[in-house]
Amino acid sequence: MREVQWSEVQRDPKSVAELVDQGDVRIRRRDGAPLVLTREDRASGESDGAMLAGRAVRAVFDRFSPDELIDILSEEFPWAALLPSGARSEFALDFVRTFRASAELGSWAPLNQTVHEWKATALVYTDPELVRALTEPANEDFGRVPPPEGGDGDA
Repeated sequence: MREVQWSEVQRDPKSVAELVDQGDVRIRRRDGAPLVLTREDRASGESDGAMLAGRAVRAVFDRFSPDELIDILSEEFPWAALLPSGARSEFALDFVRTFRASAELGSWAPLNQTVHEWKATALVYTDPELVRALTEPANEDFGRVPPPEGGDGDA
């Protein structure tokens, strides 16, 4: 992917447009995250292709048992081995459910979020004290809960 500075887009947009005709262009900005500039025909083709691939893989998932899915997903996401057995099953089912929804919506953000959350959960399971603190009942009084910011405290 070619890269240009934002100032180059402002100074010579025609040459940047020519670069975009050759492929996607990353635009670096000092005051924000980089942008990606692409042609509409490429963007819609990629989106359509991703949706078709998603639907095909969704059909493939139906051919596997839950245990087989766990094995397959553990190859791609090795951190899943850190999850307890029951949680690995939950991860596999949650992944497939969210994959199906993402494929139908044509948006992979929900699947990315699901994987991110399960990876964080696997990390929690590496700390036995944290697992204990999060799963055991709290037997002590932790005191008064402060009101939300901007609240008057008389709720």
